[in-house]
Amino acid sequence: MSTAPIRPSDGELAILRVLWSQGPSTVRDVHTELSKDRDMGYTTVLKLMQIMVEKGLVARDERARSHTYRPLQGEAETQRCLLKELLHKAFAGSRRELVLQALEAEPASAEELEDIRQLLNQAKGRIR
Repeated sequence: MSTAPIRPSDGELAILRVLWSQGPSTVRDVHTELSKDRDMGYTTVLKLMQIMVEKGLVARDERARSHTYRPLQGEAETQRCLLKELLHKAFAGSRRELVLQALEAEPASAEELEDIRQLLNQAKGRIR
């Protein structure tokens, strides 16, 4: 039985990004990576990761002295959860407006546009 994805806070999402890219990591590992881009204390990262365990976003392996954490929710699953929320909150469910705004907000590369064309063609084929 699959459960609905958990919506992470911004701080939790930053931690998840580290875990998705680096794999199972200690609090120190995550703190070191996050400190490259933002000022976040070690105890803040520790507390957030403890909360994430309670929420079911990450699992903690306590077998070693330095506990390691791993994500329990996949990156794509989390992105879909956040995207659905944004779609309904900001665009009143309009996929068209969401895509148009995304393409206007940041220029897309030729490669990205080709990928988008292929996805649109696949979607078009599914609704016939």
